[in-house]
Amino acid sequence: MNLTTLMQAYVFVLAGFVGFLVIARVPPLLHTPLMSATNAISGISLVGSLVAAGSNHGTLSALLGAIAVASATINVVGGFIITDRMLKMFRREPHPTQDSESPADARAAAKEP
Repeated sequence: MNLTTLMQAYVFVLAGFVGFLVIARVPPLLHTPLMSATNAISGISLVGSLVAAGSNHGTLSALLGAIAVASATINVVGGFIITDRMLKMFRREPHPTQDSESPADARAAAKEP
């Protein structure tokens, strides 16, 4: 193993450790806004991991790059799913107008044969 490969492995392990510590110290109340706010950063890390995977610097570099691509992809997709769920929580039901019937009346009418 040459020095460059060893340094790449060191940076990869250190980045994973620091990322874990940063996320572990975030209060649970802030996880959803944090996920939605960092989707752009995750997209940048996905591009960087694609470059690392395809840079042809050796087998270990390609393997670590592939792991980084998979991790970043899961992070981006999960971030969008969580953001979508969070936004659904804040949607309001449409208010019935005076001319139309209330949602409770519509449900009761739908249950009648």
